[in-house]
Amino acid sequence: MPSLTRRNLIRSTAALAAASALPMPAWARGKSLTPARNGFGEVSGAKIDLAIGNHHFATGGRSGHAVAVNGTVPGPLIRLREGQNVRLHVTNNLAEDSSIHWHGLLVPFQFDGVPGVSFPGIRPGERFTYEFPIRQSGTYWWHSHSGLQEQAGHYGPLVVESADPDPRYDRDYVVLLSEFTPMHPHEIMRKLKVGEHYFNTQMQTATEGEMSGAMRRMWGKMRMNPRDISDVTGSTYTFLINGHGPADDLQFAFHAGERVRLRIINGSAMTFFNVRIPGVPMTVIAADGQDVAEVEVDEFQIGVAETYDVIVSPRDGSHAIVAEAMDRSGMGVASLTSHAGHIATPPPLREPVTLTMADMGMMDHGGMAGMEGMDHSMRDTSKLPGDVKVGPGLDMVSPMPMDRMDFPGLGLDTVKHRVLRYTDLKAKRRNAHREVDREMQIHLTGNMERYMWSFDGKKLTAVTDDPIRFGYDERVRVTLVNDTMMAHPIHLHGHFFELVNGADHMHQPLKHTVIVQPGGTATFDLTANEPGDWAFHCHLLYHMHTGMMQVVTVRPFPAGDGA
Repeated sequence: MPSLTRRNLIRSTAALAAASALPMPAWARGKSLTPARNGFGEVSGAKIDLAIGNHHFATGGRSGHAVAVNGTVPGPLIRLREGQNVRLHVTNNLAEDSSIHWHGLLVPFQFDGVPGVSFPGIRPGERFTYEFPIRQSGTYWWHSHSGLQEQAGHYGPLVVESADPDPRYDRDYVVLLSEFTPMHPHEIMRKLKVGEHYFNTQMQTATEGEMSGAMRRMWGKMRMNPRDISDVTGSTYTFLINGHGPADDLQFAFHAGERVRLRIINGSAMTFFNVRIPGVPMTVIAADGQDVAEVEVDEFQIGVAETYDVIVSPRDGSHAIVAEAMDRSGMGVASLTSHAGHIATPPPLREPVTLTMADMGMMDHGGMAGMEGMDHSMRDTSKLPGDVKVGPGLDMVSPMPMDRMDFPGLGLDTVKHRVLRYTDLKAKRRNAHREVDREMQIHLTGNMERYMWSFDGKKLTAVTDDPIRFGYDERVRVTLVNDTMMAHPIHLHGHFFELVNGADHMHQPLKHTVIVQPGGTATFDLTANEPGDWAFHCHLLYHMHTGMMQVVTVRPFPAGDGA
């Protein structure tokens, strides 16, 4: 087979687009999304036009510059149908390069939308056409992969309707969670570099809390604070639901007796949310767009870039949809109401979350490990495999990382109601069972004081010529080891992987993003059956921007597929 370079593939994008045009199948009308006063428009069909431009955005007492698509923040809901072919014409009206990545969609890699990896980006004043068949259904989203534009408002929801109608619900809403700040993203980045605690107003004082003196001294020696939960907080963010802040009184209407599907998307730049509707159970039916066996919960944590679909059967009245930031510095709020104009009263913010020894990777199988010598142990790089680069970007090593798939998320392990855990998820349909061909381990590494983040101690700039390589159709078990004290939502483009979460091999749930808990591990099985070059990164925007990203390459191309 002739050699195939990334440069040649990028150059051939236009030719591939023209060659891959397929006839548009007739639209079959199915259950549609209920219109809502949701802050964004809706586009659909075989040909869609999107325009990226500067905008002004305001909510509550905050206002400032934004990057809008088709004039709104968030951008429009893109509604597609399984089995169709779509052309998306994207025009960049900014004074800088831009892009759109179709998060969770299975597309030819040259249309994945990551500048420098799968295409060159969209230059100012230019238009780029993405074209691909829709091979799946479910709840997804789209966003910029250029600079820090995602933080400024360049994102939106995407729903692919199934070819088979679902009789389980009567009404269907998108619930898109995000944040807004009038502070320029580059100024946020600068402040994090100067002082990683700049936005944290909940730091624990020398005498606060029930921590022992020995434990407090230990945290101090390691230059860490047990309230270091989120890098950017409600001190500068207003948390949004469908582009509306808490003061906007967003309402989702329903009639008593109806079953309502909520497609919940975490489209934020930096915020994990804990989602609940007090007094209303939620039945989880899909994770990251993929169907799962139904599981009823009262609350769940959703990491940046994850999606969950739930069905609720609310009683007559008004109910608060609450998306509380994981560090409890604020919340997004909306009302699910059967009485127009009635606004539900949300619960108060809960007490701030405090990290534990387990979040430092300092728990053995019998419980808490002895503290003596743990400061040295957390910096003992001899525990790392030889392919991990040791240097200024790596300042801690989890001494005893454990599988934390059963952990519900920071702050949710002590609540009394039912909370979703990854171990609750099971694929609704059987997966094809295959033995693993090989196993690999990837360390999530960082230096919090210097605000440096990486995989295996190597920033993206150091690995562009040395990607993570998978053979086409190879099945690999990947274990992610979190050597930091922050939760990281890790996203692989172009694929779904199976969580190794205790489910039987035929029902391991499919996801494209997995939260790796502090001081813990997460494992997935990947069948690398999408050829090309794909981004693999932490979806915390400022972590990715400072280096926590690599390129996954899947080769060779099958015959007739770009070879």
